[in-house]
Amino acid sequence: MSDERNHQQNQASDGRQPAILLPGVVTALLGLMLAVHLARAFVLNEQGDLQLIYWLAFIPARGIAGAGFDGGWIPLLWTPFTHAFLHAGWEHLLINCAWLAIFGTPVARRYGPRATVILFLASAAVGAAAFAATTLPSVQVLIGASGGVAGLTGAACRFMFQPVIVGRDLETGTEQVLGRRMASIAELMRNQRAAFFIVVWLVLNAAVPFLPMLIGQSIGIAWQAHLGGFLAGLFLTPLFERRPAASEEESK
Repeated sequence: MSDERNHQQNQASDGRQPAILLPGVVTALLGLMLAVHLARAFVLNEQGDLQLIYWLAFIPARGIAGAGFDGGWIPLLWTPFTHAFLHAGWEHLLINCAWLAIFGTPVARRYGPRATVILFLASAAVGAAAFAATTLPSVQVLIGASGGVAGLTGAACRFMFQPVIVGRDLETGTEQVLGRRMASIAELMRNQRAAFFIVVWLVLNAAVPFLPMLIGQSIGIAWQAHLGGFLAGLFLTPLFERRPAASEEESK
């Protein structure tokens, strides 16, 4: 929790609010996704855009022997990650950007830029694996940051519903905000707000494949990537957790 605490203490000590409220790593991820989409929309011609998608989108069928793709299975080394920076349109991009800003910010402030990037990319890769497991052997294409963003959402769930912890300096007696404690999975399920958010999120995404039976048309939502990414973030986040500095702690 030290990064989160230092962030809060630095703002309090100088009395200033930053011009950009988003952490640098979140701003960088947003900027990269926006730059890629701008290049596709205004720089690349149709053929160039198709080539970009061909080499950077995640296509699980590449792994099937004799699938007939240029490059064979080799792009599967990077496309489980690079697909997260391609989007189907402006609406797709903006929704993912908004979700990244909302849930990526608390994760970045708590764990720092390196852990945030690792969680984002690892969740995107797990989401891609879930997509592959449910679409093979058909040829389908996965693009979008949804898996990575879902992973940051799962990561934030581990602490954002917990009470704020304050510590008292052993020498001065001054109260210090230490952030929020990470909850175990069992504690999350006992917390009504956390359990409600997690269950609703999982049920809504799991229900997506059944929507065509109700509305009569297919929906281009990679629900598998959402579920896989979310669970990856939920379970991988403890790897980045650090013990708070020694102090007398109490919950508020």
